[in-house]
Amino acid sequence: MSDPFSIAAMKKVVQQPWLEARVSCIKVSQAAADLKQFCLQNVQHDPLLTRVSSSTNPFRPQKICSFL
Repeated sequence: MSDPFSIAAMKKVVQQPWLEARVSCIKVSQAAADLKQFCLQNVQHDPLLTRVSSSTNPFRPQKICSFL
């Protein structure tokens, strides 16, 4: 008698190429152009390229309050 787990695993192995065949492919040059366009459109929202104001920066050094 066959193990039902191995049958289910074999079904997945057989179905995987069918799933991969449905994925649409584009040329690398087109993907690179799309990525470049996306980056240029969103450059003003990128905190790595634009400075983050000190009031909204969660990683700023904490001020220490001391009493003399």
